[in-house]
Parts: sequence; C-alpha cells; structure tokens
Amino acid sequence: MTDTAPIITPQDLDLDQVNEQLKDATPQEVIKWACDMFGDSCVLTSSFGIKSAVMLHLCSQVKPDINVIAIDTGYLLPETYRFANQLTKLLDLNVHWFSPRLSTAHIEAIHGELWKNDDDESYNTYFDYTKGEPMQRALKQLGVKAWIAGLGAKQTKFRSTLRTVELQNGIVKIHPILKWGSKEKYYYLKENNLPEHPLHDQGYATVGDWHSSRPVTADDKDSRDTRFGGKRQECGLHLPKDSNEDASRNSSGL
Repeated sequence: MTDTAPIITPQDLDLDQVNEQLKDATPQEVIKWACDMFGDSCVLTSSFGIKSAVMLHLCSQVKPDINVIAIDTGYLLPETYRFANQLTKLLDLNVHWFSPRLSTAHIEAIHGELWKNDDDESYNTYFDYTKGEPMQRALKQLGVKAWIAGLGAKQTKFRSTLRTVELQNGIVKIHPILKWGSKEKYYYLKENNLPEHPLHDQGYATVGDWHSSRPVTADDKDSRDTRFGGKRQECGLHLPKDSNEDASRNSSGL
C-alpha cells in the first residue's frame, strides 16, 4: 500500500460518524480504514510486550511497510530487546526506535533514580525524559496524523471510556482491538503461530521497564497491579494532555 490516498487532516473527521461506521468492523477492517484514510502518515506503536505480536501481525498483514514506533527508555528488560529483535525478523517489520536525548546515566546523575519516588513530580519528570519527549519527537519526525495502538477497554478505567477512533492532541488514535480481551488475543496468537513475550512463562502479565514490572502474585487483585507497584497504572502516552491527565494516570490501570 502506498501513500496515494487523498489524505485528510484529523480535524476533518466526524468521530461520531466514523465510530458508527466501524462499530461492527473487524480489527483488520479498522486498520485498513486507517491506512486508506491516512496512508504513510498512519503509524503503529508497540511496546513489544507480552502479546504485542497480535497488533504487529494484524497491521503487517494489512500494510506490510507500516512504520512501527518503539520507545527504548533505556530501562527495558533484556528479554524485551531480544523479543523485539525476534518479531522484527519474523514479521519483517519497519521499526523506528526512539530513545531519550539523555542517557539513563545522565538522567540519574542529575535527578537520581526517579522511579523510586512516589511523588507526582518525580514520576512526571521520569516519564517526560524516557517516554514523553521521545514519543513526541517520533510523531513529529514521521509526520504522524494517525496512530494505531493495541489498547483494550478491559485494561484500565481510562481505556474503558475510549471508542475505536478518537482524537488525542491533534492526532487520530485508532484502537482496532479495543473490544478484545486476553482470550481473543491468546487465540489469535495460537491461530497464527505467533510468540508471546518470553517473560510470560515466568508469570508476567504485562511488561515495561525492569524497575516497574514484576510477575503476578496470589495477592494481586488485578494483573495490572504488577506495574509501578500498583500505584500508577498509565504511563501517559495514551492520555490527552489536559488538566485531568495526572488524575487519570493515578486512577486507571496500565
């Protein structure tokens, strides 16, 4: 698929009409709509997490050369780097890695180990350095108008409020598997002979930075409690930048 479609601007979309149009669409149909509508300015983001192969495979089947944005915070687990390399080769992905402008050593020399602090200021500083700025740079560098993400409505309180197509900070956000849960993802992986993140077999239900991820235990009420010690559940990348952002970070599950 090439960028030959009459590309529109995100603000031209009637979100109510689009969501009505796509209410019964399959994930593949949603992805095709996004790629047809926005061409090469439509990208996919991936954390190369536990079931990331689902979205990567779905998108690669519709648009094999789709740009995939991956953020390397500098704190990813070794297994994540190896899993990303495995999937990139397996699916012949067009991955663009973006890293913080400052090294982790540089950040820690100035601010210390920010993730050890519970206060909002420390967390927001950590997020801005390691995820926020690299993501904004990626969106700008790749000229992104539409962003496909594998969010699920059952994952967090915030995500349960989303529709298949939304507008976030001037960019169209597309959620093809919003209605899917773990069961649907599991069967998709099996049907397409796709791998899960290797840490799944060690009890991880979700994986992020090494210091903010751990296996599920019998005491966890929800698998999302394994991220950020259960205190902070949204990393912020998928939240609108408004006055409610911090409240949403704290109340929703990643």
